[in-house]
Amino acid sequence: MTTYRLGVDAGGTFTDFILADDQGNTHLFKATSTPEDGTRAIADGFAQIAEKLGKPMREILANTELCVNGTTVALNALIQHKGVKTGLVCTAGHEDSLEIRLGHKEEGYRYDAEYPPARQLVERHLRMPIRERILSDGSIRVPLNEDDVRAACEVFRKEGVQAVAVSFLWSIANGAHERRAAEIVREMLPDVYVSVGLEVFPQMREYTRTSTAVVNAYLGPVLMNYVERIDAFYRDQGTKVPVRYFQSNGGMAARDVMVSRAVSAINSGPASAPMAGRFLTNPLGIRSFITVDMGGTSFDITLTHEGKTNVNKDIDFLRYRIGIPMIQVETLGAGGGSIAWIDQMGVLNVGPQSAGAMPGPACYQRGGTLPTVTDANVALGYLNPESLLGGRLPIDAAASRQAIARHLAEPLHISVEKAAYGIFSIVNNNMVSGIRRVSIERGYDPRDFALIGAGGATGLHLTALAQEIGCKTVLVSKLASGLCAFGQLLSDIKYNYMSAMPMRLDAQAPLEELESRFRSLEQDGMAAMQAEGVPPSRILFKRSLDMRYVGQVHECTVVIGNTPVNAATLEQIKQMFHDLHKQLFTYSEPDSLIEIVNMEATVYGQSAPLAAPQMPAGGNAEAAIRTRRQMIFDADGHSLLTPVYDGEMLGTDDEITGPAVIEEPTTTIVINPGWVARLDGSGTYIITQGTRR
Repeated sequence: MTTYRLGVDAGGTFTDFILADDQGNTHLFKATSTPEDGTRAIADGFAQIAEKLGKPMREILANTELCVNGTTVALNALIQHKGVKTGLVCTAGHEDSLEIRLGHKEEGYRYDAEYPPARQLVERHLRMPIRERILSDGSIRVPLNEDDVRAACEVFRKEGVQAVAVSFLWSIANGAHERRAAEIVREMLPDVYVSVGLEVFPQMREYTRTSTAVVNAYLGPVLMNYVERIDAFYRDQGTKVPVRYFQSNGGMAARDVMVSRAVSAINSGPASAPMAGRFLTNPLGIRSFITVDMGGTSFDITLTHEGKTNVNKDIDFLRYRIGIPMIQVETLGAGGGSIAWIDQMGVLNVGPQSAGAMPGPACYQRGGTLPTVTDANVALGYLNPESLLGGRLPIDAAASRQAIARHLAEPLHISVEKAAYGIFSIVNNNMVSGIRRVSIERGYDPRDFALIGAGGATGLHLTALAQEIGCKTVLVSKLASGLCAFGQLLSDIKYNYMSAMPMRLDAQAPLEELESRFRSLEQDGMAAMQAEGVPPSRILFKRSLDMRYVGQVHECTVVIGNTPVNAATLEQIKQMFHDLHKQLFTYSEPDSLIEIVNMEATVYGQSAPLAAPQMPAGGNAEAAIRTRRQMIFDADGHSLLTPVYDGEMLGTDDEITGPAVIEEPTTTIVINPGWVARLDGSGTYIITQGTRR
């Protein structure tokens, strides 16, 4: 009996489906996203799967051993401020910490007096002061005034609050007050979602903990409604296994965990790209790579160095401080639907506004009239002028040229071709800037990395991006347009267990206490994994410490793996910190005293390996030429008659020299002049500069 794994990644424009079986067969499907009801897009994808396999979807789902869902529901709710009405219970005197923001604005705007403040997720009159005070050593200075908590609940009931965040000062040292306040809220408001700072982010930094708890509360009911609807839909369709949901930390989570940690769903979709990247690069011996995912709405970037993917903590995301670990994803408003426009100075701009799925680019014939990046790619000749998605999406090339002419070319007094190439160049420059932020600004040279394409639109820009940033190798899988959904199928269950642990690493450091705390966190992780049916042999742990030199304000997260903490390993752990500090900031201070601020134990429930696909033998690439089109590869607007290859007719080791275009059913790959593409047996195009081998 054939068994399956199903990954679903709901993006802003398209929802991607990857179905893999135990024989090494992998199928990719795409449906137009339906943000108002995600089950409609899933139903569309299911219909495509059933048609392709010639089996009822109920039969396929009954034999599916893993269902994973990545979603932008939480992200979109935060972007559009469509979370629920939220209240905050906090220590008296700290009602304004969310607005004070530690006394400064986010990076990039710190000294901009005209930059407006962020919109607050909790209105001022719903931040309720509670008389209580715990000191940094855990002692109680002022007992909890339970009447204040009850009075706050009465206000919340009157105001129609749907979620409440609870966050007290120094709860990490003694959580009794915070836990009791949460009990009272749950007793008095049983239908209200409760987010407790000590449970969501139990580490140092009061502002970060409060902000994280508030974001979690603001998004919690939105995600809960989504998850309940998705779960019910899958059950009705015949799914036997529980649906898992993808987190921002790069791992899967059970339904209940995801609902209680809604903040961890914010970057659910693109966080799986590094796992897919490892699957592509392992057979090639590549350990450092950058994934770039260009869909219809956004452009997402991740970086993996020597097999380790960058992870962020305590960052401002969409102007809100979030403390939990998240795969570092640099997101730009640069997708295929990004709109090109002329500003008051007569300068051409691209994005961040997007035409999305509806009305979409002008060529989609859904009512869109403004020129987009997709329209530029049509006008440049890169995209099929008649249809996309293997013929399922008819397009109107004339509409693209008309939109560019009317809104850009005529006002700027240039040709449509030059205007289109201008759009192409500007969006590429925006994307290159994003790549530099995750690489150069973190101490990495992008020339040492392979560039991996994901998303339906990335292949159109990839060789141009690689040429600009100096990457010598470009990888594009045949599953590129659904690479994040594919990455979900390869990922592990992953939970982070955190604790505050302030400690100076001097001769009196209580290392035994630190090791004991690590073991306690790992025991919690082991219990959680076993409760989900993960056998002990497939449970792994990874330790990390937030460290800094004494006197510094910010710390670095140092991954120490499975290293035990004791006197024998202390110098090794210190050296790890010195090395990381030098990489990030170009210097280290080996003679300075180091202190630990926070600790974290990450537990993994490993998934079984997925069989790799195998391509048929090649040998006659010329037979795969479907047609030839005039295409533009420079700012002068000069066109070249360029071959267009049918990707489904190419086989292992077939080589294509640019300029050329490869059309796969759900993506198009542009091979710039001077680049050569070779199809590897694993189904990945390896694109390099130079001549045929």
